[in-house]
Amino acid sequence: MGKQTAALLLAAFLLTSCSSTENTAPDGGKTAAPSSNASSSAALPGTSTASPSIQPSAAVGSKGPAASPEASASQAAGSVNGGANQEEQAGSGTEAQVPLLYHMNKNYDIKPNEESTNKKVVLLTFDDGPKEAKLINLIFDTLDKHKAKAIFFVNGYRIKEHPELLKLIQERGGIIGNHSWDHIVLKDKPYTAVKKQIEDVQRIVKEVTGETPVFFRPPHGAGGDVGRKIAAENGMLYMTWSNGSLDWTMKEKDTGKTEKLIKNVTDQLHPGSNILMHELPWTAEALDKLLTTLTSKGYGFADPRSIELKMR
Repeated sequence: MGKQTAALLLAAFLLTSCSSTENTAPDGGKTAAPSSNASSSAALPGTSTASPSIQPSAAVGSKGPAASPEASASQAAGSVNGGANQEEQAGSGTEAQVPLLYHMNKNYDIKPNEESTNKKVVLLTFDDGPKEAKLINLIFDTLDKHKAKAIFFVNGYRIKEHPELLKLIQERGGIIGNHSWDHIVLKDKPYTAVKKQIEDVQRIVKEVTGETPVFFRPPHGAGGDVGRKIAAENGMLYMTWSNGSLDWTMKEKDTGKTEKLIKNVTDQLHPGSNILMHELPWTAEALDKLLTTLTSKGYGFADPRSIELKMR
């Protein structure tokens, strides 16, 4: 009986030993079905440690489900960005908003908000577009070369004729401004007429680009009190200019247009100059030499997005 008992005990031991090793498969072979706690263990390459229907339980002491790795990464990124200046954060989701460094005074000059900010800057603006893709691209090629931004004050009737040109301005990084629908003198018009001239442009720009202009320049620099009021009602900064290139006085047959344009600008040049130009062939041709000249005189180019929307 002693030998039989020993043999039975040995057989029982061997069966127990084989059963206890079935869940450990270092070669990735067949394993037993995991328990609900299996998700807490590291998975072997090419294997799964939990069935899709089993959800990780909340950590002890937490108030909700455990965060996924994607959520944890997102929270980590958020904590890094959370302490940054909100003025420098994305205004529309992905594009970083430019900090407000400048404001406009009553002479329509660009002035720094702080003494430490560079005051020797100019604002570049182009009126009466959009006209043609060739001119737009030529202007932007030059702006890009000089790392400069500009406001493009557009007319509604031109947008209606060629909405794709407005999209081109947006896609190339231009800041779009409102220049009324028909390019008429607004100062003597009744409130309802001026409102329509301005707000119809706001609507069509929004329809085409998804954005609404925040700068308004009245045609001929004549908006009157009504134009100022309606611009303010639409959250726009009203401006004319403080440095005229006089490019609109030139003709195709004129000679020396580049030199004349540069002289017109430099004769009036001062810190904060708000330079008026137009979408014209000779202006596009002169732009590279003009910006090179301004740079040689120590001037930089104010980003329109860095300007406050309230005059002071």
